[in-house]
Amino acid sequence: MSIRFGTSGWRAIIAEDFTFENVKLVIGSICSYLTTVPPKTERLLVIGHDSRFMGEKFAAVAAGIAEQKGFRVLLCTGPTPTPTISYAIRSNRAAGGINFTASHNPPEYQGIKFSTADGAPALPDITKQIELGIIEKVTTSDESGGSIIEFDAQPSYLEDIGKKIKFDIIAAAKGRYAYDALWGTGRGYLDKCLRDHGSEVETIHDWRDVTFGGMSPEPGEDHLDELKLAVTSKNLTLGIATDGDGDRFGVIDANGKFITPNQLVALLTDYLAESRGWTNGVARSVATSHLVDRVAKERNIKLYETPVGFKFIGELINKDEIILGGEESAGLSIRGHYPEKDGILACLLAAEAVAARQTSLTEQLNELYRRVGKLESGRIGLKLTPEVADKLKAKLEQEPTEIGGRKVESINRMDGVKFLFENNAWMLMRPSGTEPMVRIYAESETKDDLENLLEQGRRYLLG
Repeated sequence: MSIRFGTSGWRAIIAEDFTFENVKLVIGSICSYLTTVPPKTERLLVIGHDSRFMGEKFAAVAAGIAEQKGFRVLLCTGPTPTPTISYAIRSNRAAGGINFTASHNPPEYQGIKFSTADGAPALPDITKQIELGIIEKVTTSDESGGSIIEFDAQPSYLEDIGKKIKFDIIAAAKGRYAYDALWGTGRGYLDKCLRDHGSEVETIHDWRDVTFGGMSPEPGEDHLDELKLAVTSKNLTLGIATDGDGDRFGVIDANGKFITPNQLVALLTDYLAESRGWTNGVARSVATSHLVDRVAKERNIKLYETPVGFKFIGELINKDEIILGGEESAGLSIRGHYPEKDGILACLLAAEAVAARQTSLTEQLNELYRRVGKLESGRIGLKLTPEVADKLKAKLEQEPTEIGGRKVESINRMDGVKFLFENNAWMLMRPSGTEPMVRIYAESETKDDLENLLEQGRRYLLG
């Protein structure tokens, strides 16, 4: 098999392609790459893992290889969130970090995410070098000076996030919260933050289960029924959730309504501009709601559109060009934070916005709609069979003038193919970078038209 890095690292099924042998090849190539990055004398790596099966074993093997190559390794103790590893890389001035995670993928998957010295996911030009090193079996010679140090990354991360969230406002509001850890790495982080600052928190699925309850640890609406019930039955302020490695978020409002990532990215952009007085730009991926565009226009801040993959937003975070960057897939970070998505941060910001504005997220969203107008967004997925892959390739190369009777006003090929129609409607088709799927995204001003758009996209692709 060929090892390929997708949107967020290399992912594969355990015992099929994700084997110790292949892991050794990937780690060896990463070590080889790092010897070419100035300063060449810097040999410090942060290595961690999420809650998945064999995570600690894979991490230990990776640490052993890095040690043999002369690297000092900070080996995280216990399952550790991806954003925590990002902060550890930056705060310890490491050459990079390796995280064994498949994020929200089903439990049979494992993965490797490689982050560079800035704590950001490696960009495509770097991962291509790593892939080439695997193909050519490039290795570095063993060197002395390597070591493995057990490292608890939690305390410094929690201290840092405490500087970015207005916990005094959250505490004063005396809100009550439910948190669904989805058996992932956010447990003992998000709940601890709130409790340490005086908030009452009920936790759900806050233990390690390598099967994630037999489902994907993704904090989407269809996985949060227990969280909804806890919020509505106990009249709680907010329900919050994170995925397997803590980089994605899910939010349930006090009325039991699921606040979509598209909605929360727009809401928090508006809130941060208001509460922090920040005037930098805002970034969204090509698949994310144009509601963000409307907020940017009203707040007179610049809008950046990026390909799918948080690494592209991370670049803008590093350059201090945006107050917030977000994706419809529930990834988000803010100015002064790390160039990596952070579900813990996103949930805390949602709690802060509710506390500061003293209104629910639903009320805030309705007020935002009154100001800038409403948009409905959604997506569907199609299994990437060879037949579908061939049809997608052909469709990506075409220049249609209309789809389903809608006139195509322009086409955006930044990532996949995005058709823009009149009346603020659009449709995007692109292969997933993390799963064998083709996704069709769409947005319109009404829910009925959104459903029509998605069906038209499905027919266009498969027809």
